[in-house]
Amino acid sequence: MSRTRRHPLLSAAAAVVVLAAGTAGAVTLPAAAATPVYSEDFSDGLGTFTASGSVSTGSYGARLSGSLFSDPALTSAPIDLAGYGEVTVSYTRATSGLDLGETFTAAYSVDGGSFTALEAARDATGTASFRLPASVDGHELRLRFSLDANSVPETLTVDDVRVEAAGGGGPADPPAGSLPPVSDVTAPGPYAVTVDQSAGPGGDGWLVYPADAGRDGVDHPVFVWGPGAGSDPAAYEDMLRLWASHGFVVYSEVSSSSGAYMVDALDWLEDENARSGGPLYQDLDLSEVAFGGHSRGSIGTFDVADDPRLDTTVHVAGGSFDGSGPDSLRRPALYIGGDEDFATPNVERDYANTDVPVWFNVLDGTDHLYATRNARHIITAWLRWHLADEEFRRTEDFLSAGCTFCGLGEVAYKNW
Repeated sequence: MSRTRRHPLLSAAAAVVVLAAGTAGAVTLPAAAATPVYSEDFSDGLGTFTASGSVSTGSYGARLSGSLFSDPALTSAPIDLAGYGEVTVSYTRATSGLDLGETFTAAYSVDGGSFTALEAARDATGTASFRLPASVDGHELRLRFSLDANSVPETLTVDDVRVEAAGGGGPADPPAGSLPPVSDVTAPGPYAVTVDQSAGPGGDGWLVYPADAGRDGVDHPVFVWGPGAGSDPAAYEDMLRLWASHGFVVYSEVSSSSGAYMVDALDWLEDENARSGGPLYQDLDLSEVAFGGHSRGSIGTFDVADDPRLDTTVHVAGGSFDGSGPDSLRRPALYIGGDEDFATPNVERDYANTDVPVWFNVLDGTDHLYATRNARHIITAWLRWHLADEEFRRTEDFLSAGCTFCGLGEVAYKNW
């Protein structure tokens, strides 16, 4: 895509995956049920994998060691996916000792074609899981893990490689999230919406929520939103309504940089959930909570992001002034900037200083005022992933080369 300027942070190679392809639009929901197709734990050697360079196996899995002469790699034999669709690849991985500029890569190929990266990073640990695109369904799949490092103590360890898929047959069932599923995250959700413009601890906030909250036994996640400086909830009404239509209970009031009002709002919502006769009595899922905001609302969110009740935070066009905002983050974060927004350099600096899992999109054709509006569907999908347990969105919408929202701007993510 053409751009008027490049963002230097998003062009950096260290510990970052940069994507700039894909299209936004309707999301097709994968099946909840999955059939094991392939697994390898390297307990008896390489199994069906072949190795090049320095690779050893043991109770720890398969370990690739760096070398000045040849980069080590592990490549699987073809995995037959005839009759299978909705393919997911998972594995555990851990890096050790990699320096700046050194990376590991996990990739796949279809029918012997070129390899496409699933992830490429310097530092990673734990389990990774990726939903592969539909172009893989019914074909032969190969997996490859490789390491670009210069010395033997610099390693990548891979274990518990698994491929799961939906078998042939009837139509796929929707995934088992905590909210009613939707086929298109860019459209309004299934709930009619009620707006109370005199809610909250001081009676001057907006409470926007499903009109029939609790229908079919659903408990609704909570999203506290901070407007930008000089604005109020009314400036974001259509967006607040959108998120509530998807099943979230959204609270918003005039923001401050301290963020204390967000904590007070969540305390108030906890009381509302316990208040007999209230519109949300016992209908909130207080184990699924997000804070977020635009501009000053984002700065306030940083201020209280260490609240232990949070599952995620959302930061739109609101980088911290000194780069220390991310110090308070404890859970995954969504960053949104705009290629025409004066605040984007601050957001980029925050991204560089972020140690938690983070996904960052610098939206094309977007200035400071329009950042939230242009990102509203991204935020919807993010909330459905992190608060409504729609785990398929991890790969489908965010952490893959063809992710739903990758075509809207310049994307980077790390620490996953």
